[in-house]
Amino acid sequence: MWESRRAAAVPGSVFALMDAAKGRARAAGLGVVDLSIGSSDLPPPDAVLEVLRGATRDPGTYRYPLFSDTAPLREAAAAYLARRFGMRVDPEREVLPLIGAQEGLAHLLLAVTDPGDTLLLPDPCYPPYLGAAAVAGLNVVTLPLRPEAGFLPDLDAVPQGVQPRVLLLNYPNNPTSAVADAAFFRRAAAWCRARGTLLVHDHPYAELTFGAYRAPSALEAGLDGALDGVVELHSLSKTHHMGGFRVGFAAGDAGVMAALARVKGAVDFHPYLGIQRAAAHALGLPDGVGQAGAAVFEARRDALVPALRALGWEVALPEASMYAWARVPGLTDSVAFAVRAAETTGVAVSPGAAFGAGGEGFVRFALVQPPEVLREAARRLGTVSVD
Repeated sequence: MWESRRAAAVPGSVFALMDAAKGRARAAGLGVVDLSIGSSDLPPPDAVLEVLRGATRDPGTYRYPLFSDTAPLREAAAAYLARRFGMRVDPEREVLPLIGAQEGLAHLLLAVTDPGDTLLLPDPCYPPYLGAAAVAGLNVVTLPLRPEAGFLPDLDAVPQGVQPRVLLLNYPNNPTSAVADAAFFRRAAAWCRARGTLLVHDHPYAELTFGAYRAPSALEAGLDGALDGVVELHSLSKTHHMGGFRVGFAAGDAGVMAALARVKGAVDFHPYLGIQRAAAHALGLPDGVGQAGAAVFEARRDALVPALRALGWEVALPEASMYAWARVPGLTDSVAFAVRAAETTGVAVSPGAAFGAGGEGFVRFALVQPPEVLREAARRLGTVSVD
């Protein structure tokens, strides 16, 4: 009776089915190995927690934070972008704190689009992208991500007559773990510029990279070093293991930042000042701190991928992110498979179909358990039939 059309348009979540399946596994006495949720199991750096503890003892942090109070975090974000990507941004006009990148994206779409505008969205993709598009009343046109193309979209295949307001990209990618180089972002930015399309890049895995690979920034693709028409969302959830803190930042086109600030000003203040202090400190930590965390996920990757390949599953070796994306031979109903696997073995994975039609036939593993647990999970999954 009270549900709005916007709320009704938000897609249902397959993950409710997975939660129920995990509950049945526990009730049956199975030890559940939950690899379905991409939430880092590593703790934030000790120094970051010490800053937060100190802030909680400062009564000055308890009030509503105003925009002027966010200056230290905005300056820390600008310094991080300069150090990491060589990008000079104006912390006053081109950076805005977020209560998590997921919140930031939803408000960003409300700030830069009108109902009926077109959003170009990869398929498969992170499911909240579809929810944010539904709330904004957008027309979604999907861009297939195919294994043979390295899970990169073919922008030249966008149908004639489609006039996108926003192109949303995400590399290192969730769920596929695919990566993109700077040349790809330059091509994407040029494609968007020619059509008057805003390029939005969701970049939560910027520091979860393995070996010699270092993720570039879409901001580097701006015209002549400017940020016109490009926005990037950063999160401390993965790179600094601060998911529950709900803090990140947006950077890019000053006009977009101003529009986003107006929308956010109508619905929220900013993160708690103590969390802002902790986040600013985290962004200033030496690169080695983030690399140490990435090394943990790399070791887990190196344990899981060979174990899955031994089952005959097709799995690329990820160069970044915290996931493994596996094609299961003969699989045509990934949701039924994932539910059956959880109920019969206690191993919970994400069905590929939860990320869009292009994910069918795949399952996603979050690398949130030690190597020996991941190898045992693969052994258990080898006993599950695909039909």
